[in-house]
Amino acid sequence: MATKKIIETLQRPEFTTDTLQIVKTVIAATAAWWLSITILDSAMPFLAPWTALLTVHATVYRSLSRGAQSTVASAIGVGLSFLIGSFLGVSLWTFALALFVGLIGARVTWIRDEGIAIATTAIFVLGSGFDSQQPLLVERIVEIALGVAVGLAVNLIIIPPIRDRQASRYVDSINRRMGDVLINMSDEFSDSWDTDRAEDWFRETESMTDELNTAWQSVRFARESRKANPRGDLRKTLKNQRANREHHEAGEEDYSNILSRVDEGISHLRNLARTLRDASYAEGEWDTRFRRKWAEIVKDTGHSISDPDADVEPVYDRLDTLAKNLSGDGKLPETSWPLYGALITSLRHIVVVVDDVASAREAREPNDA
Repeated sequence: MATKKIIETLQRPEFTTDTLQIVKTVIAATAAWWLSITILDSAMPFLAPWTALLTVHATVYRSLSRGAQSTVASAIGVGLSFLIGSFLGVSLWTFALALFVGLIGARVTWIRDEGIAIATTAIFVLGSGFDSQQPLLVERIVEIALGVAVGLAVNLIIIPPIRDRQASRYVDSINRRMGDVLINMSDEFSDSWDTDRAEDWFRETESMTDELNTAWQSVRFARESRKANPRGDLRKTLKNQRANREHHEAGEEDYSNILSRVDEGISHLRNLARTLRDASYAEGEWDTRFRRKWAEIVKDTGHSISDPDADVEPVYDRLDTLAKNLSGDGKLPETSWPLYGALITSLRHIVVVVDDVASAREAREPNDA
C-alpha cells in the first residue's frame, strides 16, 4: 500500500513540476555564480545567483514579469545603498535607514511581488564592505542583470511547463470520490446508518471542494503557462500553432464550465449527505420499497460516476419511475414525501450534472492528442 502511494505521488503532475522547478533553479543559480566568477571576476559573486534564483518561476510569463521586477528592485537597492553609504556613511542607524527606505519601496504597486529585493540588496551591499564596493556601482547592476538573464534563459530552455491535462486529472479524481461516497451511502442505507456516517460523507464533500479549488488553480496556471511559452513554437508549424491555440482557448473555457458543473455536483452531494444526516434523527420506519429501490439507484449512480465504462441501467428514468410508483399507489404517508422527494431530487441533480461533465469531457478529449 505504501509503495503504491509513493508511486502515485511520483506520477502526479505537481510532483513533476516541483521537481523540475528545483532542478531549474539550481542550474540557473549555479550557472549565474560560475559566470559571475569566471566572466565578470566579481568580488560579490552572490548577487548574480541570488537574482537568478528569484527569477526562475513556475511559468515563463511569471519569470519575465518577476524578472523585470527583480531587476528594477535590485537596481534600486544598489543605488540606495551607494547613496546612503556615500553621503551618510555606514553605521548602525544608516543601515537601519537603508532597510526602512527599502521596505517602504517594496510597497510600490508595480514591483510589489519582488519589491523586498530593494531591502535585501541593501543588506548585501552595505554588509559586505561598502568602502571596497563604492566604485563598482555599474558592476553590481551588471551582476544583477546577469542573474536575471540566466534565470530567464534556463526557464525558456528547460521544458517550460504546460498543465493542459492536470485539471482533467482532478475532475476524474473528484468523480471517483463522489462515486465512492454514493456507493457507501447505498451500502449504509440498505441496512442502517447513524449520524457519524452521515457526518463522514459531509466532511468528504468538503474535502472534494478543496480539491476542486486546486483544480481551478491548475486551470489558471495552464492559462498563464502558455504565455510567452516557446514549446509550441518548437513543435508545430504556424498553422498548427493557430489551431492548437484555438483549441487551448476553447479548452480553458470548457474546463471553466466543467469545474463549475462539478462544483454544483459536489453541492448537491453535500445536500444529500445533509438530508440523510438530518433524517437519522427522525422517528419512524422507512418505507421498504423506497429504501430498497433508492439504495439500488444510488449504488448504480455511484458506479457510473466513479467508472464511466460501468454497465448500469440509465439512472434518471429509474428515479422518475420510483417517484411515480410511490405516488401512484397512495400507500406512502404524506408526511414522508418531503424527505423522500428531497432524496430523489438531490440524486437527480447529481446525475444530470455528472452527465453534463462527461459530455463536455468527451467533446474535447479527442483533440488533446
